[in-house]
Amino acid sequence: MDFLLEPNVAYLILLGGVLLGLMALVTPGTGLFEIGAFFCLALAGYAVYKLSFNWWALVILVLSIIPFIYAIQKPKREIYLGLSILLLVIGSVFMFAVDGWKPAVNPFVALVTSGFLSAFLWIVVRKTVQAAGARPAHDLEKLVGSIGEAKSKVHEEGSVYLAGEMWSAKSDTPIPDGSSIRVVRREGFILVVEKDD
Repeated sequence: MDFLLEPNVAYLILLGGVLLGLMALVTPGTGLFEIGAFFCLALAGYAVYKLSFNWWALVILVLSIIPFIYAIQKPKREIYLGLSILLLVIGSVFMFAVDGWKPAVNPFVALVTSGFLSAFLWIVVRKTVQAAGARPAHDLEKLVGSIGEAKSKVHEEGSVYLAGEMWSAKSDTPIPDGSSIRVVRREGFILVVEKDD
């Protein structure tokens, strides 16, 4: 575990843990980001415990989460995402100290890693927030009343082609393959159809 006490390695592990933690906030529920963040932050915590570090940098690092959460809640809040990235970079670079306040991290490593991290967070988080806030491409309620074509015999079950896609369908009366159909209602993702005369 001595290699973890090298400030550059500890810095990279810390950034990895923070990045995975932020990605877990943006895309919750996968479990992968959460587990990765836990292990990276545990290893970084060991390094912080053993190495000399700046308390103020740790506070800045923790504070970077506040504007990040505010930025991901609604689109068009890029200023808060930028502030969060700036706080993250400053806090992580100055986390491990030499002579009380000087960063122990190699400036080249800090510059390159912080640049990649900043670009990644800026692009991925913005696009993820935009995608989460986007309207669905399909408004399923608009399918009711639409005309399509039966692609198999439709009765208890079947398939219809409608709005450029294949849909599962059922009907109260048998409808032959190739017939024109009209959507009467929706039951979940199954369309209830009738023959269109």
